[in-house]
Amino acid sequence: MAAVRKSAIAGSWYPGHASALQQDIKKYFALVPDFDPPGEIYGLVAPHAGYLYSGLVAAYAYKLISGRIYDAVVIVGPSHRVAFSGASIYRRGGYETPLGIVPVAEDLADKITNFSGIVHDLPAAHIQEHSLEIQLPFLQVALGNFSFVPLVMGDQRTDTCYELAEAIYQAIKGRKILIVGSSDLSHFHDYNKASQLDAVALRYLQSGNAAGLLKSLDSDICEACGGGPMAVAMLVAQKMGAEKSKLLKYANSGDVTGDKSSVVGYASAVFYALGGFKQWN
Repeated sequence: MAAVRKSAIAGSWYPGHASALQQDIKKYFALVPDFDPPGEIYGLVAPHAGYLYSGLVAAYAYKLISGRIYDAVVIVGPSHRVAFSGASIYRRGGYETPLGIVPVAEDLADKITNFSGIVHDLPAAHIQEHSLEIQLPFLQVALGNFSFVPLVMGDQRTDTCYELAEAIYQAIKGRKILIVGSSDLSHFHDYNKASQLDAVALRYLQSGNAAGLLKSLDSDICEACGGGPMAVAMLVAQKMGAEKSKLLKYANSGDVTGDKSSVVGYASAVFYALGGFKQWN
């Protein structure tokens, strides 16, 4: 397989050996209470910190899709290291983790690129970016073999979010797709301030209100380093037929470390429909 993107964070952000990694994820799944949405799951939001800090929060989302089958997964995350306009797509090859190589759904990546002028092929945006890779081991344990489309957002303006969501939707019509938005919430406030800021974002996740989330982020009423990816996941899931939203879990790093002087917030959410998968044209 050409253009395999090697892991940038295995052994640091999560275990670098397959057996330990799989055990960690299964341990997190075992700690999550059972909740089975009464219908089809179209989208998830999950955090992208190291598993020590946000692994349990992420497990609340990924346990829901264990054993399900999708034609492909689309993961949207923010760019932390490379500045650019629009979104970068990794169109060929795959991403490698200790659990194996996850192949890119190349035909779907091409379609998304063709549907929007803001989607570019910028491999440099992916090489050291952790926001997509951190999701893959959870998906590998939950789904087994699958293909995916990696998208990194260089800017998260409202118009960029809506255009990217529409491009994804147009490209995936007729396929059974899972959309994942990768984001952490507020950064480096004390515990109480972080909880207040994050409560705003959590209300929009619970209600599935992408427009409200983006407006509040623009007004600095709340914070999320992947607010754009969260909004894109909501918008695409709703276009596919998601009627319900549910906030699954919230925590911050102070809940793990005990240091509440400067924390980072994490949340997971699901967007789903009542009944079975809906075919759309």
